[in-house]
Amino acid sequence: MQDRLFIMLQYILPQHLLSRLAGGLANCTQPWVKNTFITWFVKRYQVDMSQAVEPDPMTHACFNDFFTRALKPDARPLDPDPKVVLSPADGVISQLGSIEHGRIFQAKGHSYSVLELVGGDPRLASLFQGGQFATVYLSPRDYHRVHMPYGGTLRQMIYVPGQLFSVNRVTAENVPRLFSRNERVVCLFDTPAGPMGLVLVGAMIVASVETVWAGLVAPHRRQLQQKDYSEAAPQLDRGAEMGRFKLGSTAIVLFGPGKVGWDSGLSAGDFVRMGQKMGVHLE
Repeated sequence: MQDRLFIMLQYILPQHLLSRLAGGLANCTQPWVKNTFITWFVKRYQVDMSQAVEPDPMTHACFNDFFTRALKPDARPLDPDPKVVLSPADGVISQLGSIEHGRIFQAKGHSYSVLELVGGDPRLASLFQGGQFATVYLSPRDYHRVHMPYGGTLRQMIYVPGQLFSVNRVTAENVPRLFSRNERVVCLFDTPAGPMGLVLVGAMIVASVETVWAGLVAPHRRQLQQKDYSEAAPQLDRGAEMGRFKLGSTAIVLFGPGKVGWDSGLSAGDFVRMGQKMGVHLE
C-alpha cells in the first residue's frame, strides 16, 4: 500500500515545479539554511566524509557544493588494465546485460527501447542494437560525480525533455519505460571499443545535470536539443570526470554489439564504486 501511494503521488505531483524549488533550496548560501539541510542529510544517510577533499561538510558554500563534493585523489583507484571498462559512478547496479530486439531491461517485466532512450534518432539507436548496457543507480549517500567508463572523444550531446519520476528500485519496478520517460542528457563518444553512450537520467528533486564541457545543462525551453562536436571535440581519458548530478539519479552506459563483455561476477543489486571493473573490451 505504501509503495502504491508513493507511485501514485509521483503521477499527481508537479514534478518540475518541485524540482525547481528543491534546486533553489540546494543552492541557498544562507548558513542557517544550508547547514541545517546538510546536518540532517549527513545524519539521515550516514554519509562518509572521510574520503572527501574537504571532510568538514559545513565548509561548503551550499548544499549542492556539499552534495557534489570532490574526493581525495586516491579515494577511487582505477583498475590498471587499460582494456577494462570502469564503473562510471558509485552506486547500485540496477540492471546490466544485452540489448535484445532493440530493448533494454528495466525491472520486473518492464523494458524500454534504445530509440526512445536516445531521443528518437534511428541512426544513433542503431549503433547499440544487439550491444550491451549497464544501469547504475546513485543513491543519496553516494559520490555524485560521473566518470568515463572508457576513454573517448565526444561526438554528440542531446538534451531530451521528459518527466521527473524517482529512479529508485520501487519506481523502476512499477513505472513502465521509466528511464526513457524521464528528462535526460545523452552523450555519444567515439572510443577504442567503438561508439559508447553515456546517458545521465534526471529524477524527482534532481536540481540539474552538469557536464565538464558544457556546464549546467538546463535549456530554457523544454524541447529536444542536440549539439554535434567535430572541431575541438572534448577528449576525455578513461576514469576522467565527465559530469555530475545535483541530487541523485542514474547513469546508463551503452556499447555496440561484440565490443564489451560484462564481468560475470556482477549482477543487479550489487554495489559498485567508480573506477572498479565492470567489464572488458573484447577486441
